[in-house]
Amino acid sequence: MGKDVLWHHGSQYAGERLDLDTVAADPIVQFRAWFAAAEAAGIGDPNAMTLATADRDGRPSARIVLLKEVDARGFVFFTNYESRKGDDLAVNPRAALCFWWRDLHRQVRIEGAVERISPADSDAYFAVRPRGSQLGAIASPQSRPIATRTELETRVAELDERYPDAPPRPATWGGYRVVPDRIEFWQGQPSRLHDRVCYRLVTDRWERERLAP
Repeated sequence: MGKDVLWHHGSQYAGERLDLDTVAADPIVQFRAWFAAAEAAGIGDPNAMTLATADRDGRPSARIVLLKEVDARGFVFFTNYESRKGDDLAVNPRAALCFWWRDLHRQVRIEGAVERISPADSDAYFAVRPRGSQLGAIASPQSRPIATRTELETRVAELDERYPDAPPRPATWGGYRVVPDRIEFWQGQPSRLHDRVCYRLVTDRWERERLAP
């Protein structure tokens, strides 16, 4: 059986040096600086992040979601609570996030516990979503089998007629916050001698260290 050879697809990385004495003491401050740089560089969807979860048996799954809020409490995304990721988080409320900003040769990895945000905060975000996204969130039994796309489109049309004004947020949809206890910043460098700075939360205090590439 033949195989696809991918070893020749590597890139040569380069970027600003990342050192313990130049990064911010607070990883959220450092993240915001890197995120702003990604926005300034014109990177498409800089808030796109891989979300990895695991089920009760430790079986992992990963998908791309969008970061919608970040502050000292953590990183917020929204989804259907009854989706596969929601099912995972119900039995194993920990997750990992990964941002990859290719043009800057930068990666950020985040790990931590996961909690639901308040219903009021989920309501506030749902209210500012485009109407199509609101109706889709109500109509879709996310991650569950459906017979045809027509079934979903018919459901959206019915909801559009039922709610001529703002539709209500479904109880099965809302926000999660990843509360970090480990955040790593990775800066690509030539010859694969990448810079890695890892922050770990130790008794309510962030400690940082350099990791080998």
